[in-house]
Amino acid sequence: MARQAYQSRLQELREEVLYMSELVAEQLRTGFDALEAKDDELAQSVIDGDEEINELYLELEQECIDLIALQQPVAGDLRFIASSFKIITDLERIGDLATNLGGYALQAEYDAYPEVDIRRIGDATLEMLEQAMAAYADESIENCYDIAERDDEIDAMCQSASQTVVRSLLEADALEQDVDETFQDVSRLFLTIRDLERVGDHAVNIAARTLYMVEQNDELLY
Repeated sequence: MARQAYQSRLQELREEVLYMSELVAEQLRTGFDALEAKDDELAQSVIDGDEEINELYLELEQECIDLIALQQPVAGDLRFIASSFKIITDLERIGDLATNLGGYALQAEYDAYPEVDIRRIGDATLEMLEQAMAAYADESIENCYDIAERDDEIDAMCQSASQTVVRSLLEADALEQDVDETFQDVSRLFLTIRDLERVGDHAVNIAARTLYMVEQNDELLY
């Protein structure tokens, strides 16, 4: 009976980690919507929603600690718990990045550089996150490697977006704008691009931990 209860707790942990990832993905999606629509209400909902993610993170962190301390798992079970602990840490940080998007949306009154397609980059990072969590749920080795390869695409998209902003700054019209306003617009956009790139990095971390969990393979770990 004790062994059955232990296995049930492991399954519940997996389900709760997946639930946390759904909350985080929805936060990201809402953050992208807020940025795109310049919607203050949506932006504030993202900021307010971070507390629920933080509370869930702390609960799952404690569950991982309890499972290790009280059950003393070995081999595959230990890798699963340790990997889940690392994955919820990445999810919590993605939640923080989503909160940043809400803050940027509150500050932005218009698209300073409409030629930079932030939504396209954002949707790509969201797909990476969802694919990474599917790999965790299904223990899919193939998905883990696919995500690592997709990260190069995200990095290239972010680099291209940054270069577009720099080129715009060098144009005469951009230089004639109010310096303080231009600085704020550029800083906010660079921060947005940086945060999207970090979402992709966290998705790779999740894939790397999943690969280690399934095969004890540290090839994708940084």
